[in-house]
Amino acid sequence: MTNRTLQALTLSLSALALAASASAATPAASNHPTVVLVHGAFADSSSWNSVASELREKGYPVVAVANPLRGVASDSRYAASVIDGIQGPIVLVGHSYGGAIISNAAVGKAQVKALVYVAAFAPEKGESVVELAGKFPGSTLGDALAQPVPLPDGGVDLYIQQDKFRGQFAADVGAKEAGLMAVGQRPIAEAALKEANQGTAWKSIPSYFVYGTGDKNIPKAALAWMAERAQSKGTFEIANASHVPMVSHAHEVTRVIETAARSVR
Repeated sequence: MTNRTLQALTLSLSALALAASASAATPAASNHPTVVLVHGAFADSSSWNSVASELREKGYPVVAVANPLRGVASDSRYAASVIDGIQGPIVLVGHSYGGAIISNAAVGKAQVKALVYVAAFAPEKGESVVELAGKFPGSTLGDALAQPVPLPDGGVDLYIQQDKFRGQFAADVGAKEAGLMAVGQRPIAEAALKEANQGTAWKSIPSYFVYGTGDKNIPKAALAWMAERAQSKGTFEIANASHVPMVSHAHEVTRVIETAARSVR
């Protein structure tokens, strides 16, 4: 194989990869708004699997964003780029730290018609995620974190200790599934948790909130306070649910997303 042939093949493969990537982020046409799901820290896009499955069965196009978890501003720009590639109305959903991301990514995006916060932060300008988590007593996350992992830039990545993951993060998830979630958890840069927020899309876009009363990452009082501050169009509590209601109570979370979706038709 000549160098010229090899170069042509490489270019063709690159083009195919780019086309496949664009296609994966662009759902098929539908009469329903597209639901865009943004995961939070210590999770990944698979945490939305049950919700996504139910939404798809009901005809909703769904895109789950692979949140980088590197910083509020940079993660929000990434999510915004995904939004820009989707035609038609969007319901934007964020879990935990992902709530900060949707609050920024939706700014100036006319196609985003509703926001749904799932056990999620809805920060004001200048607030950080770690500040909001400590605003009310009750979070035990700090005691469950593993030894920070140093990063080349001088920062650190944070994980939850695997043997504490279920009790802290997913107490109402089966032991086997929670164990796999602990193994596959995505770390978050500590700097991202401390970064001051800038965007407040919840001030102008109708917002809905759903969370569990057994959340050990974000105290119930903080979640309720943020929902009230955002003038939530609908706030739903799930009794005794953990920090991952989209895993343990997928049907209830899906119903809240549908409520938001119906409001934009």
